[in-house]
Amino acid sequence: ALGRAARVDDSQARYVEIAKATFPRRLSLSGLRIVIDCANGAAYKVAPAALYELGAEVIPVGVAPNGMNINEECGSTHPEAMIKAVKEYRADIGIALDGDADRLVICDEKGRVVDGDQIMALIADSWARRNRLAGGGVVATVMSNLGLERFLGARNLRLERTAVGDRYVMARMREGGFNLGGESSGHIILSDFSTTGDGLLAALQVLAVLKAGDRPMSALARQFEPAPQKLENVRFSSGKPLEADGVKAAIADAEQKLGDRGRVLVRASGTEPLIRVMAEGDDEALVSQVVREIVGAVRQAAA
Repeated sequence: ALGRAARVDDSQARYVEIAKATFPRRLSLSGLRIVIDCANGAAYKVAPAALYELGAEVIPVGVAPNGMNINEECGSTHPEAMIKAVKEYRADIGIALDGDADRLVICDEKGRVVDGDQIMALIADSWARRNRLAGGGVVATVMSNLGLERFLGARNLRLERTAVGDRYVMARMREGGFNLGGESSGHIILSDFSTTGDGLLAALQVLAVLKAGDRPMSALARQFEPAPQKLENVRFSSGKPLEADGVKAAIADAEQKLGDRGRVLVRASGTEPLIRVMAEGDDEALVSQVVREIVGAVRQAAA
C-alpha cells in the first residue's frame, strides 16, 4: 500500500538523449564554441554533455557543486561569470542556467546579455516562419516589454499576457493551444517538448537559429528595441494602499498621459509587503515621471 522506490541509474543519459532530440536533426553544433554556466546546480553534468554530443566545443562554468554553492556568483542570476568566460575564450555564445535549470539568460560573443523577451522573440520568429508556432502567438506575463508585443504584432502574431508566474503562463498556453510562452526573467516554456521551463531546451532552440543562419549571435540578440521601462518597489507596513483614492487617481492620470503609446502596471507582491509600480512607453522622461507620481501617491497612502 505504501509503494516502492526505484532507482533509475541512467536518468542523466536519458535526459541528454531527450534534450538532443529537440535539436533539428539536419543541424550540428560543430564549429561553435559555447560557454555553458550551470550555476553549480541541476544541469552541471547533463547540459555540457548534451552540447558536446551535438558537436560543440564546450567551455563549462559552474560545474563543481559542493552542496552549498548553488547559484553562488554564477548562473543566470550572476551572468558576470558567463560574460567573463565568453570574452576570455572568445566563445560564439554564452548560456547561463539557474540552479534548478528551468531558466536561462544568454550573452552574445561580445558579452551583451539577452533576456527572456528577446529569446522568445527569436524563437517565435523562427517557428512562425517554419509554421511551427501554435496558437497564433506567444504567452508572456504582464512584465514582458511592450517592444515584444509590437515585434509580434508586426508579424501578425499576438502576445497573450498573464499574471506573473510560469504556472499562469502554462495554464494559458493549454487553454489557447500555444506552444511557446515564458517570462522576461528567462523561464521559457516549449510545450512541444516539456510541460515546464527548461533552460537547456530553450538554449537549443536559440542555437538552432544561430547555426542555421550565417550571422553571429550579436546580430540575433536584439530582435526588437525595448520600450523604456521603469520599475520601482514601495514597501508598506499595513493597510491596502492600492485601494486609496489618491493611488487610483494617480494610476488613471498616468494611463491618460501615456495613452496608447505606453502602459502602467501597479500590483502588490505576492510574497512581500511591496507595491510594484511599473510603467513603459516611448517617452522615457514621461515614463519616469508617471512612476514617480504613482510611487508618491502609494507612499502617502501607506504612511
